[in-house]
Amino acid sequence: MKKLIITLIIFFVSFNSVYAQIPYFLNFKLILNESNAGKKAQDYLKNKLSKGLKSLKDKEKKILEEEKTLIQQKKILSSEEYKSKITELRSKVSSLRKERNLLMKSVADQRSKAKSEILKNLNPVVKNYMVEKKILMVIDAKNVLLADENLDITNEIMNLLNKKLKSIKLN
Repeated sequence: MKKLIITLIIFFVSFNSVYAQIPYFLNFKLILNESNAGKKAQDYLKNKLSKGLKSLKDKEKKILEEEKTLIQQKKILSSEEYKSKITELRSKVSSLRKERNLLMKSVADQRSKAKSEILKNLNPVVKNYMVEKKILMVIDAKNVLLADENLDITNEIMNLLNKKLKSIKLN
């Protein structure tokens, strides 16, 4: 009987000590946006998007000018020639839309690639940190309603990640 009681006490003490440990949290979105690699990737993608949109806007202006010129020439041109030029103009507009969609898809794909690359490098960093600090659980801050700020390990993890991952190759 004494052995049973002692065994139960040891079980409950060890059970409580294991499950009483508090989970820590980190802000994954902040790490994506503020880490060195994340910032460089965002700057690259913003630059690519803005250059691409500027180029598309220039092409759009040229198409609008062609349209104005065509409208002015409507009475001068034969109906067949006018229809031919309208078809050509519509083709240019369609091509411009396709080019815009390709640009957006390319940027979205590269953004996704950057996110997965950061995550791939972040997981071992977090695992090593957990082993060193004897932490059982780390959760994303977006899933935390309220918590003590001392449980936030975002900055420590970001510093470790910055040492490991300087930049991401997106090309």
